[in-house]
Amino acid sequence: MEMSAVYVMWLREVKRFTRSRSRIVGSLSQPLLFLVALGYGLGPIFRRAGQGDYFAFIVPGVISMSILFVSLFNGMQIIWDRQFGFLKETLVAPVSRLAIMGGRALGGATVAMMQGTLVLVITMIAGFRPVSLTGMALGLVVMFFTALLFSALSMVIASRLRDMQGFQLIINFLGMPLFFLSGALFPIAHRSQGLGLVARFDPLSYGVDALRIFLVGHGVFGLTLDFTVLAGAIVAIFTLGARFFSRMEI
Repeated sequence: MEMSAVYVMWLREVKRFTRSRSRIVGSLSQPLLFLVALGYGLGPIFRRAGQGDYFAFIVPGVISMSILFVSLFNGMQIIWDRQFGFLKETLVAPVSRLAIMGGRALGGATVAMMQGTLVLVITMIAGFRPVSLTGMALGLVVMFFTALLFSALSMVIASRLRDMQGFQLIINFLGMPLFFLSGALFPIAHRSQGLGLVARFDPLSYGVDALRIFLVGHGVFGLTLDFTVLAGAIVAIFTLGARFFSRMEI
């Protein structure tokens, strides 16, 4: 029963996204803007500074940006369903609320990973080449871990809110610092000591770093620390989500 509930929630989230072509196209616009404006615009400066190919450097960061924002806004469906009464029908079902949250989070993570994969394909058409096919396959695993973390986080935030505008304000306030402090656009090792320290408390930093190691061949923290932080953060968020969802009012 629990696994079937997870599957139903997962399938519902995936179908909801794939039916909306405008949503797919719209969510690609911002990553493509960053790739063109920064990848080609700052590339010569980055190369003259002795840092190599800036386009290749920001590809993992732009993929992570796409995953981050698609995942974070996934929680909006909770508030939408609550306002129109669909959430009540889901929560009164004879399954645990953790299974409901898990299914929705997995669905949101799958959608975000699909979006990140589309961005990766576009960058490869534009000339980016991963260091190896194995690295690209392992990069997909990192993308899923990152998507699952922030999809679950959005579920936790949405479980405490009833207002759509309030949710959007919180996500925008949270998403931009997470992205810009993660090392997605600039090398963490070359930042000031203060910003470098803050970046270490940003869970997205470890997703970007692991993806950069697999796709480009170099990183800062190392894969052991990257996966440890991502896995630990996922467990912590799901634990918190189980607590919040169990107390969520219909």
